[in-house]
Amino acid sequence: MSELSLRLGLTMWSHNDWLHSFYGSGTKSSQRLERYASVFHTVEGNTTFYATPSDNTVNNWNKATPEHFRFTFKLPKSITHEQQLRHCQAPLHDFLATMSPLREKLGMLTIQLPRRFGPNDLPALQSFCQYFPNDMPLGVEVRHPAFFQKGPHEKALNQWLLEHGIDRIIMDSRPVFAAEPNSPAVIDAHNNKPKVPVHAISTGQHPMIRFIGHPDLEANNPFFKPWLSKLPEWIAQGKQPYLMIHTPDNQYAPELALQLYTQLQQHIGQVPGINQVPGANHPISLPSLASFPPNADEHQIAMF
Repeated sequence: MSELSLRLGLTMWSHNDWLHSFYGSGTKSSQRLERYASVFHTVEGNTTFYATPSDNTVNNWNKATPEHFRFTFKLPKSITHEQQLRHCQAPLHDFLATMSPLREKLGMLTIQLPRRFGPNDLPALQSFCQYFPNDMPLGVEVRHPAFFQKGPHEKALNQWLLEHGIDRIIMDSRPVFAAEPNSPAVIDAHNNKPKVPVHAISTGQHPMIRFIGHPDLEANNPFFKPWLSKLPEWIAQGKQPYLMIHTPDNQYAPELALQLYTQLQQHIGQVPGINQVPGANHPISLPSLASFPPNADEHQIAMF
């Protein structure tokens, strides 16, 4: 398969409610990743945030996915949140060794940092990133308010990321925070998801958008509209964006991904059509994403 111009994925590959829509009722738990990877092009590996998997699990993930599939694993929280990137060269080495069978399928390792990790901690991040191989694709997600104020602290972070080709993960939580907190899933999202400005800046070759959707699927459309312009701009620069779709409980994340993908198709054109749509026991089937038509306009960084 030729290199994709954009990678579309979800935050997980296993959800029991998807047996009635995405997978089909006859799908076994052991078949879910294979079914997922036959449709989507990437996934957020949130499971590694909570624990490093066993060697056997990593090998099974490798066997279940095609060569063109890409994982974007989060580093364990013991490294990012408990040790805050300090004195953790040994556990990082062990984690990388465990994940090494998936090295060719690694789209990005993401360093998700806690809200308390602020400008004074930037030297720790800079030192920590020296422990990775030079060709290891990295993404950093910051949550401290100072990194969203367009001031000297954010400029220093962005400049360092640009110099080293490290992607800054973009959190778009506007949709979910526009939802009324009238369900446990939305309340949980309001309590735990970061409410930060959307700074649509690309500092590396694989800008990643984490789009945290509204539970009313149609309500997401106005929030996704700016991305219909930003994504093709990045692609025209030769970059390969990652678009990760979430919903509060992820029950309808595959349907939202299909809805937003269809908008990209209609807006940009020259994208293969959708073969199937969600429905009970009718798995979603998305085509490979073809190259988008080039945009001749010069790219300008936009923040919205």
